Amino acid sequence: MWITSLGNIDWPRRHRLDAEHARADFTELLDEVRAIGFNAVFVQVRPTADAFWPSPFEPWSQWLTGTQGRDPGWDPLEFMVRAAHERGLAFHAWFNPFRVAIHPDPSRLVPGHPARRNPHWTVVYRGEIYYNPGIPAVRAFVQQAVMDAVLRYDIDGVHIDDYFYPYPDRTEFDDAAAFAAHGRRFTDRAAWRRDNVNVMVRQLRDLVRAARPEAVYGVSPFGVWRNQATDPGGSRTQALQSYDAQYCDTRAWIRNGWVDYIAPQLYWWIGFTIADYAVLAPWWAEQTAGTDTLLWIGQSASRPGAPDRPRPWQDPAELSRHLALNATLPAIGGDLFFSARSVQLDRIGAIRQLARAHWQHPALVPLPPRLAATAPPAPPTLTPCADPPGLTITPSPRPDSPRPFQYALYHYGTDPGPEPPADAARLSTLLPAHHLDRFHPPATAPGPWYAVTAVDRAGRESPASAPVRLSSR
Repeated sequence: MWITSLGNIDWPRRHRLDAEHARADFTELLDEVRAIGFNAVFVQVRPTADAFWPSPFEPWSQWLTGTQGRDPGWDPLEFMVRAAHERGLAFHAWFNPFRVAIHPDPSRLVPGHPARRNPHWTVVYRGEIYYNPGIPAVRAFVQQAVMDAVLRYDIDGVHIDDYFYPYPDRTEFDDAAAFAAHGRRFTDRAAWRRDNVNVMVRQLRDLVRAARPEAVYGVSPFGVWRNQATDPGGSRTQALQSYDAQYCDTRAWIRNGWVDYIAPQLYWWIGFTIADYAVLAPWWAEQTAGTDTLLWIGQSASRPGAPDRPRPWQDPAELSRHLALNATLPAIGGDLFFSARSVQLDRIGAIRQLARAHWQHPALVPLPPRLAATAPPAPPTLTPCADPPGLTITPSPRPDSPRPFQYALYHYGTDPGPEPPADAARLSTLLPAHHLDRFHPPATAPGPWYAVTAVDRAGRESPASAPVRLSSR
């Protein structure tokens, strides 16, 4: 689930910006979404060239205190990572790369802001301020600002949203001077812009992998690469094309392995004429099949039941149909939902309906193919305990074994033998290993046989423990 800080859409809430309320709201949000069935949060920590941590490169975010540059007196990023991990939730830090402000006036930025110190870095476009991706110093600075968080915090992923070059209107993005100075022998400005984005995506991948090799790195682009009428390799759509409008060659990122995952934003219903979900999900699955790039689909939690949305979005089963279609496409390994406030509101019950239909069992986070051959944790030991009847989990004492992040508990109706199968249909519970080592199955729980595995932060799973039978519960 995406948690948006820009404009205080999701968190922190504008009327509760003090540290005590902000922390309470965040933990309440985590508890609620974990209960629904989510297993990861993607939190916007750099929404407008600012920071949700004490960055030496950029000012404190205005969305924390109401005033850009004001120290909130605590470290939100440190708190959020810890709170997520205590609940067994993966924490992905979400960065907007080039947006500086959602207004056009540089004088409103805090004195000393990098955009004020380097006005030639910026372009005002559509009433907003952007860093110019065509300037090498800009790309280097953005990478430096992002990597400060990557190096200092125990995050599980680095997530980049869809704002590279901004969504276009009828005016031209004013980068002629940058093209003249940094054109690298390109004669076509559109091709140069695409190369600027490619360089940024590739270089940031290399930095993230060097600093935190087990963190996943990916992008959530606009959901249409190109239309088939423009390019035979495109989708049967008639929508805006990210390749041409935002200069994002997402298909090249997949083919070249520049991202661990791609999460296209498919915020349309099944049957929508110009951008049909039932056309786009298979198209993206085809692009990623057989590659090392995972595919997670960006879903809209805000559109179901919204009064300004057309009839298909008034049907609470629409999103559930999306996940049913996804289940027929093996390349699709998960979904991201935008965003938290809408998940909580759930106007017509669409989120709860899809959770009942598709999330009957907990799910491990997807393991990136590049890490699949690396060593998993050693199996823990499972023993019965009494008063009340339950199970005690003891991690492996092996010093070379990765530290467990979660314990995956599997149940069986009969004795599963010395090597219990750890298949998804038998996965009963995921326990955060941070602080839990005991589990008491409810009286209605399936069983009576159990086995447990250890799962590390990357999603690697150990072999199962020896099975244990609970004779009474």
